[in-house]
Amino acid sequence: MELDWQVCSRARLSRDARFDGKFFIGVSSSGVYCRPICPARTAKEGNVQYFPSAAAAAAAGFRPCLRCRPECSPGTPAWLGTPNTVSRALRLIAEGALQENGVDDLAQRLGIGSRHLRRLFLCHLGATPRVVAQTCRLHFAKKLIDETRLPMKELALASGFGCVRRFNAAIRKVYGRTPSQIRRLARQRAIQPENHYLFRLRFRPPYDWKGMLAFLAVRATPGVEVVEAGVYRRSISLHGSHGCIAVSLDEGNNALAARLQFGNPRSLYFIIERIRAMFDLNADSAAIAERLRDDPALAPRLEAGPGLRVPGCWNGFELATRAILGQQVTVKGATTLAGRLVRAFGQPFPASDGLTHLFPPPEVLADADVAAIGLPGARAATIRALARAVCDGQIGFAGVGDPDDFVARLCEVPGIGKWTARYVAMRALGEPDAFPSGDLGLLRALALGSARELERRAEAWRPWRAYAAMYLWKNGQPLSRSCKS
Repeated sequence: MELDWQVCSRARLSRDARFDGKFFIGVSSSGVYCRPICPARTAKEGNVQYFPSAAAAAAAGFRPCLRCRPECSPGTPAWLGTPNTVSRALRLIAEGALQENGVDDLAQRLGIGSRHLRRLFLCHLGATPRVVAQTCRLHFAKKLIDETRLPMKELALASGFGCVRRFNAAIRKVYGRTPSQIRRLARQRAIQPENHYLFRLRFRPPYDWKGMLAFLAVRATPGVEVVEAGVYRRSISLHGSHGCIAVSLDEGNNALAARLQFGNPRSLYFIIERIRAMFDLNADSAAIAERLRDDPALAPRLEAGPGLRVPGCWNGFELATRAILGQQVTVKGATTLAGRLVRAFGQPFPASDGLTHLFPPPEVLADADVAAIGLPGARAATIRALARAVCDGQIGFAGVGDPDDFVARLCEVPGIGKWTARYVAMRALGEPDAFPSGDLGLLRALALGSARELERRAEAWRPWRAYAAMYLWKNGQPLSRSCKS
């Protein structure tokens, strides 16, 4: 990726938070790389280099700045056009694609050759997939050192290192200090109880937190999710361990405060990455707005609510099940059905601020009498068919490299059409261009008569059609199935 040094220079000199995470600054006089918002004394232009990613700066020999903490920057924004492959690869890497398998397997999932994948990464991120993954792992390790009191042995395992010796060596090589020395520098003020964690997850402003909570609140599954007083809470289950998360806005730091209660520290990386995806923290609102504001129907909506994001989900199967429950009923009706489903088939969860159950997994729903909750027989059969397809490995919501293939597989389940499949791709996969063109709410918001007309209109919104849908649902008259699920 070729960076415009003049734009980077202006952003660096003004410490513009909108560019945080979009590029990094290598300072030759100090040998460190920084974020554009670094509070350190501004270096001379002749002493700096600009890099498209932290991994590229690391590959060039720079070490992370201990003041601005590059590991805390917002994630890499989605790229346009062909480089969408890079964005999908980054999502797979965050899901652990390179921990057990190599670059060849990652490329195969994406439907391209490994050499081409390396070329794309070098072109757009300035580093190979392996270096990007290693940098992410080191950054997360640094975040755990600074923000938790985990013993170093558990911390090493939680950040993906096989042993403490390898972890210590990697940290010392990159940061020039031992993990213990870095922890002393962090000077943590609050000590969390055992198995409790607090992380601050950065985003590029603006961020419409009220819009995000409003969307999630009316769809919150009773017993599993609660939205109140500006906080989103839910129960979670991962690899046999259970816990809960609570997410709120830390407006002064352009961040979300994520509080976790979870017993297995090895799952922390995955949980944090899932929370980032749920709240769409990697989005580049400026780039999205630049494309969408050319449409006269979207421009006033963007002006009225800047920073609207596409809400993700904790679990793709849960979202797909909720989408099926929401077919042909109101938002309130779908929420009522979801609550019944959870009470009937979900595992009880130690009551905590309204959280009473875990959402039932596919293994439970595959043979459950779902119709007993008052669901029509056809929709109950669809949920069971989806659950069986997941159990049999025919459909998976993790490690998806080809979203079109994913949509096609979902549509093979009786009772799931293109609208439902695209809606699930939009929220479960975080596909920025996923677009349920048959949605009645979108048609009414634009006063269009057919899905074909809407698809033609939406061509100009690529690759951000999912964000256009969110703006139209928020400010239009959302009467369609999508706004019920």
